[in-house]
Amino acid sequence: MNRNLYKLAGISLFTLSMLSCTKNLNEYNPGGATSDATWTTPEGFVTAVNGAYREQRAYYGKEDGTLISEGGTDLWFTANKISFANQVTKYTGLTPASPSSAGTIFRLFYQAINLCNAGINRIDGAGFTDQADKNRRLGELRFLRAFYYWHIVEQFGGVNLRTTETQTVELTATRSSVSAFYDLIIGDLKFAADNLPNASFWGAEYSRASKKSALGMLARAYLSRAYYANGAERTDYFTLARTTANDVIARKGELGTDLWASPAELWNFANNRNNKEALYIISNSTNVQLDYDLNANRLHAWYLTTYSGRPGLVRSLAYGFDGQKRLQPTRYLLNLFNEQADSRYAASFQETWTANNAFTWTAANATTFGKAASVAGATMVPGISRAMEITKQVVADKATRPWVLYDINDLYNANGTIKSLTDFVPLKKFLDGSRTAVDAQPGFADIMVIRLAEMYLISAEAEFQLGNFAGAATQLNVLRTRAAIKTPVNQTAAMQTSAAEVQTGGINFILDERARELCGEHLRWYDLKRVLGGDQFVSRIKLGNPDITDVQPFHRLRPVPQVELNALTNGAEFGQNAGY
Repeated sequence: MNRNLYKLAGISLFTLSMLSCTKNLNEYNPGGATSDATWTTPEGFVTAVNGAYREQRAYYGKEDGTLISEGGTDLWFTANKISFANQVTKYTGLTPASPSSAGTIFRLFYQAINLCNAGINRIDGAGFTDQADKNRRLGELRFLRAFYYWHIVEQFGGVNLRTTETQTVELTATRSSVSAFYDLIIGDLKFAADNLPNASFWGAEYSRASKKSALGMLARAYLSRAYYANGAERTDYFTLARTTANDVIARKGELGTDLWASPAELWNFANNRNNKEALYIISNSTNVQLDYDLNANRLHAWYLTTYSGRPGLVRSLAYGFDGQKRLQPTRYLLNLFNEQADSRYAASFQETWTANNAFTWTAANATTFGKAASVAGATMVPGISRAMEITKQVVADKATRPWVLYDINDLYNANGTIKSLTDFVPLKKFLDGSRTAVDAQPGFADIMVIRLAEMYLISAEAEFQLGNFAGAATQLNVLRTRAAIKTPVNQTAAMQTSAAEVQTGGINFILDERARELCGEHLRWYDLKRVLGGDQFVSRIKLGNPDITDVQPFHRLRPVPQVELNALTNGAEFGQNAGY
């Protein structure tokens, strides 16, 4: 979409932090225009809609969003065990008073919600004469309000639910139930699904919310809501999740979406722009002045290991910017894949690097990298020779290989804790072919926030919870068939699962399949929090990620930032989340 956003002021949930934000936003207000003057025409009102998209970019493609959605789970630990963002990646020192990525998102997403509420409340005065056009713009705003509120309620629980614009200082706030949040979220998304156009309607502005975005988010919301319910209500929500996900799948031609034939095609950067599998996209411009900040999308950097400076390797666009790593995979995640049959492993992770710089081994180099003396004198030819290998396999004769080589026993201890403080198998899903300078941080790739494969996983999870294990297996097998290695031996049959396997594996079987398909895609913390109770949440994280030792059952919610409570005259009445 067009990112020439009209950055008008918005007031967030609580008073003090919001007012400072409002001042910053006003500094960007062109020509001193105000919302009262600008939002009285359809053309001017679009600036409110455009502005409502803004704060999602503070989460997706930035480290805050990555750390609170993937960090602190069974799949990822801080890269090389560095002390970074311990509050959300290790649950160490996570207190209401501690600054954290979650607190940043709390403030920014409430700010965005206030702008959504302002637009929703004022659209009747915007002069629309075309009812369909008005409903489309209202559909965008209601989609975005639901989108932001889903993140808020899942991260923080039943905090403050506002549906009207905050225009003046408010010194009190009240809590709302989780069910009230979901009533609003689901109502907003149903309206959006009924009134938003197909993505093709938007043309070059394809990252606007569309019908497929709303339906995809609605399926996700129904699934999340089901876990807060009991009895017949629980069954109803799982049924709605299944029905909505299946509806998206059945209508994929109409909605303009489809699965790629292979995971390699899905993550091929040539297919990144307006990826056909995406249901909702956050786009970025190569003109950084149009992006949220000058760094745009930095997903490309967060999961990479160090390769530059190793024998035969210099930093390159092809291998990515390795100077800002944040997360590395657990042994548990790597071992979820049978890489002999499942092509998702090779499409997601990088184990080998070909030399991009001439190099000749010396005796000193050989000693430094644990090589046999016989390696001295061996040369690397750029574009031909292997320079480095980091593998989940056990390699018996590492010392005689004329390249840097670390195997699974170099990377992890037998109990799954991380051994290496320098190297790991990197996630390569987000390597960014739009970058133009090897040492530059910004990337400009699109981010798929919701994609069609998730609909199969939602349908499968709902079927599982409804006791239809055959139906769950059928949906999982669509993705497994796509993922199966086809040559030289077709592994499709080997990749199929069965109703019995799903039933025996339980919800952990579903979680494992989501990990294989969606690892790194801003969902893992939500997945664990959704399906696991407090003790199960703790045990699953510690089992998969034994380096995390401080996680507690109450960490299924984040603390309300203390600075926000301090801004209220009824902060004690509003209360802190349990455990904090």
